[in-house]
Amino acid sequence: MLELLRIKSLALIDDLSLEFSPGLNVLTGETGAGKSFIMRAVDFLTGEALDRDMVRTGADKAMVEALFVMEDGEELVLRRELNRETGRSRMFLNDQLSSRDAVRSLRAALIQHTSQHSQQRLLSPAFQAALVDGFLPKQELLEERRVLLASLRETARKKDEIQQRLAGLADRRDFMEHQLREIEKVGPKPGEEESLLRRKEALRERQRASQSVDAALDLILGQEGLTDRTSALCRELARIGEIFPDYEPERDAMEAFRERLLDLEVRLRGQRMDDGPYESLDDIESRLFDLSRLKRSLNRSLESIGQLRDELEEHLSFLDAGALDLKNLDKEERALASRLEGVLEDLYKVRSDTAKDVAARLEKELAGLGFSEHVRIRFEFAAQELHPGVQEHKPRLLWIPNPGQPARPLEEIASGGELSRFLLALSSLGAEEGRPTLIFDEVDAGVGGLTLTAVGERIRALARRQQILLITHWPQLAGLADRHFQVSKEVRNGETFTRCVGLSAEQVRQELSRMAGGGERGEVLAYKILEER
Repeated sequence: MLELLRIKSLALIDDLSLEFSPGLNVLTGETGAGKSFIMRAVDFLTGEALDRDMVRTGADKAMVEALFVMEDGEELVLRRELNRETGRSRMFLNDQLSSRDAVRSLRAALIQHTSQHSQQRLLSPAFQAALVDGFLPKQELLEERRVLLASLRETARKKDEIQQRLAGLADRRDFMEHQLREIEKVGPKPGEEESLLRRKEALRERQRASQSVDAALDLILGQEGLTDRTSALCRELARIGEIFPDYEPERDAMEAFRERLLDLEVRLRGQRMDDGPYESLDDIESRLFDLSRLKRSLNRSLESIGQLRDELEEHLSFLDAGALDLKNLDKEERALASRLEGVLEDLYKVRSDTAKDVAARLEKELAGLGFSEHVRIRFEFAAQELHPGVQEHKPRLLWIPNPGQPARPLEEIASGGELSRFLLALSSLGAEEGRPTLIFDEVDAGVGGLTLTAVGERIRALARRQQILLITHWPQLAGLADRHFQVSKEVRNGETFTRCVGLSAEQVRQELSRMAGGGERGEVLAYKILEER
């Protein structure tokens, strides 16, 4: 039961709190006052979308909050906020942040909303099929159908994906094999070209250094080399020093230089160039040429050639394995289709029995809503292909309003008033399955007279069992309310506000009089309605 509803900063509503009672709660007011929008706020709270333009001008966010009391007495608080700037909303369940899906899963146990817009949904074959499924005693068959169908479609998707890919690769196989042979013949390695270029430059530097070593040794050891001449100079300086002692320092210096020169000769003779993994610069140049030719041939960098090699190997491997994969998927598809056919056969039997039961219950409900006692409901099953070779029989609602007429779809013969009563009858059936709050938004449109009386009696009977929120323009229905709310617009300080207030007994009489046309006749009808409660 919806016990409390609060709406803040939503459309023309500033801050509105409503306390509903058990039984029948009626909302009335002039057209455009905002009655249906209050019910839309409940839909928004339980998961439906609402545009951010609905946030009241001047407010940063709108908020809808409600207190539900469940069958076991447990209290459930829902709150949802809509941000004007982002258009995003946040949902809270018992003050804990929650997801829309989590709240939507609770919706069926909280509210069941029926409006004039539901008439179009009633005419939908998909809705009519779902109507029967909603009353199936074996709901597990529906889940098994869903799982098998999803698996079958996924298998078919994989098959189609493989077939399309195989078709795209088969024509390119020779070219891909040629490219792969070219790559494997050269066998480029990651970073190899950069390493070769560095090695090439290092070898060139070593060549230049080797030439310099040879030239230095020639200067030291060649004909009249520097070592011999230095030794001769040292001997002559020794003789001069015997006569002129002041030359002895020069002799010592020259002797030291000769010793250094001999050490240098030994070091230069021992100098060797490390040629690394390649025997010569020609080997490196040859390898660089092969890599360059491969890059020109494939019009790619060496890095992308490595990626290309991986792609080619993967594509060619897929071409080899694809046929086997298709064979396995074919086998899996046939097995799933066979299992699904079995489930659909069982489902058809259960649906047929359920459809007869739902039709009989609908006939009974409609007879109590002003339809002829001869009205008949029938569900006709038509085959629909779910998957190649797999058919499902889906029910469609047909009705015979008068004896002697053929069964025909609702959209061909039902008036707006008849559809409204159909919705009420369906709501009555659904209400038997639980105790959600029933919301009827002008579901009485298009009816009047004795039929209106029958509709009122049915609504009142439902209200004895569970809570109902009813929006109506009929005083006869409003007079049945356990609690009556009036919705109106008012302008304060140049701003428009929607207000909704619970009415006292006298205010109820005045509102019923207004709804009945006002004046003396309205007053008379209002008194009569209240006396007959």
